[in-house]
Amino acid sequence: MNDDRVETDFELLDVCLHTEELGRVEVPLGDTEGREPLVLPEGSVVSLGLTFRLGREIDGLAFEDTREWGGSVLGSTRTVLGGFRPGGPYEVRLPPERLPVGRAHCGVYKATGRFTDADGRELAVEHHRLVVEHQQAPPSAPWTRHQPTQSAPVRGAHAVPPSAAA
Repeated sequence: MNDDRVETDFELLDVCLHTEELGRVEVPLGDTEGREPLVLPEGSVVSLGLTFRLGREIDGLAFEDTREWGGSVLGSTRTVLGGFRPGGPYEVRLPPERLPVGRAHCGVYKATGRFTDADGRELAVEHHRLVVEHQQAPPSAPWTRHQPTQSAPVRGAHAVPPSAAA
């Protein structure tokens, strides 16, 4: 049988970030060499969306997200997505996560996403860079001198609360 299609066990079709500030942000797949990093505002709440297709049944499909900053691994999160039949596309949205806040946490982060099956075999891996960018505070109202006001006495108010024994 001559079939021009090549079936793969796992095909990553789309990766995107969902944020309140920017909406849906598409993450380009493939080689990241020479590509500009994604820029996100500090403190953003981000949810990762993953779309994939399967060429065979996969039990225990898991996604592992590893983040690095300044040459150090900050942490990894492993999420078991479950078992899937051949076909798709399947779309999964991971729980939201808040990006760090403060100038000390701004800068370039490296993120690696890795898909594995129940036996620990790597099915796909993606590397990306993102910049957490400091947000300037909105300009405040010009400073004005506040004049203290004297409040009028309230009728029927006691200067001293009545004694509990009374």
